[in-house]
Amino acid sequence: MSEPIRYIKQVKVSQEHLDQLNHVNNIVYLQWVQEISEEHWRDRTTNEIREKVIWMVLDHHIMYKKQALLGDELRIVTFVKGMTGVRSIRHVEVWRGDELLVETHSQWCMLDIDTLRPKRVPEEIIELF
Repeated sequence: MSEPIRYIKQVKVSQEHLDQLNHVNNIVYLQWVQEISEEHWRDRTTNEIREKVIWMVLDHHIMYKKQALLGDELRIVTFVKGMTGVRSIRHVEVWRGDELLVETHSQWCMLDIDTLRPKRVPEEIIELF
């Protein structure tokens, strides 16, 4: 299997990202996972593909290693580790410089956009990631 194609975005931590402990709120990390996953999907696929299928999250696993704080410049990186049957495993990492702060992997299920029933991931989509 070839190396997965990574998608990267930059985020600067602002006051609205913080919780009562003055570090990035857990819900914000999930929001970033959702946003970068969708951006990567849109970046790699065509309108024709997006008119046929959609993804639904089955589960998220998040490991917090260090805290992100107000003003931190973060690099969020995502890539798809594998697609089998109707499922995909997506990784998202949050970095501050060379420090890995948060590591997630999520299991997604591909759905037919009209029926909302699970649909096997076609080879043409696997090859894009």
